[in-house]
Amino acid sequence: MTSDAPQAAPSGRPCIILNEPQLAENIGAVARVMANFGLDDLRMVRPRDGWPQERAWACASGADWPLDGARVFDTLQDAAADLHRLYATTARPREVQLPLLTPREAAGALHQAVGEGLSTGILFGGERAGLETQDIALCQAIITIPIDPRFRSLNLGQAVAINAYEWRTQTADRPPPAFREGPGPADQTMLAGLYGHLETDLEEAGFFHPAAKKPSMVRNLRAIFARSNLNEQEVRTLRGVITALSRGRGRVLAKLAEQKAKAQEP
Repeated sequence: MTSDAPQAAPSGRPCIILNEPQLAENIGAVARVMANFGLDDLRMVRPRDGWPQERAWACASGADWPLDGARVFDTLQDAAADLHRLYATTARPREVQLPLLTPREAAGALHQAVGEGLSTGILFGGERAGLETQDIALCQAIITIPIDPRFRSLNLGQAVAINAYEWRTQTADRPPPAFREGPGPADQTMLAGLYGHLETDLEEAGFFHPAAKKPSMVRNLRAIFARSNLNEQEVRTLRGVITALSRGRGRVLAKLAEQKAKAQEP
């Protein structure tokens, strides 16, 4: 282990500090979710089984860089020596009087601190006992996840994932781009063609009955399609459906006429 003072968290992102973690599998799971949400500064204080542990890399599922760069310290004070803001995560009330924040509130506060040029971190306790009062006393706020009180138990990876996700939404609060480019939205000319096509066929089929209600029926039909925000391909598909139905109806009528004619033959 080392007691060297760490460097500030890279790239303005919070570091993750695991205080006395027990299982290598959980450390690997933490590294995995850190990588998912763009965090890479992993610090540990006195891991129970020493470090490194091969099982951690196996459980990280390829998210090796937080583990490769992980640093181990003898004390929590050493691990947090460079941090201006350190928030502790716990589900249990403690004697220390500190602001209580949800992960979302904490992420916003940490994001603001980073914007001010401060280095930040989130502290997680060991799997068995969590954080002690003396650990929390080193922090500036407490993060409490609003889980159901009937079952408060979260594993270490889950707790880190929730907080890492909320941090990520502060800087990447938009959904990812589409997996592939699709057809553009239909313009008014295409929509007008669809409406005319549909309404002509419905008129021929006797749908607009009674005639006095036709204007309101047309408005309702057009509103349905307007709310759908159809793209160009969808409009073409719908027009193909209308055409197929129309042709099918024509074939049925022709067959019925043919059968009627045959029935009338002497």
